[in-house]
Amino acid sequence: MRYITPRKAAQGLGSARSGTQHHWNITLSSYALIVLTPLFLIAVGGAIGLPQDQVVAHFGRPFPGIITALFIIVGMLHFIKGSQGGAIADYLHGTAQQLTMVAVAIFGWGVIAAAVFALAKMAFTLPAI
Repeated sequence: MRYITPRKAAQGLGSARSGTQHHWNITLSSYALIVLTPLFLIAVGGAIGLPQDQVVAHFGRPFPGIITALFIIVGMLHFIKGSQGGAIADYLHGTAQQLTMVAVAIFGWGVIAAAVFALAKMAFTLPAI
């Protein structure tokens, strides 16, 4: 018994109509994280051990701020997609599944919003005279 019609096979769509797109999203975000993780470690490594005002100045510069923002955005989107398409869909069903998917999305977007807000605040903080 075959669950995929010839039309779906030609379009690259599985039985749920989104498996291929989900796979590509996760794959591309994984490759982006392979590049961003060492850059993020370099950006954060430069701030270790500095006093607070110098950390704010460090992340106010373009390279550390942009790399950190990209790392958090791509990482959290990867987390949201991966957890919703993987563990939650496999182990939870019905209302519990839907509520958990919403909670994961709210958590992920909340982390993104908080991180981008903090980085923007550091970038636009005027140095003390």
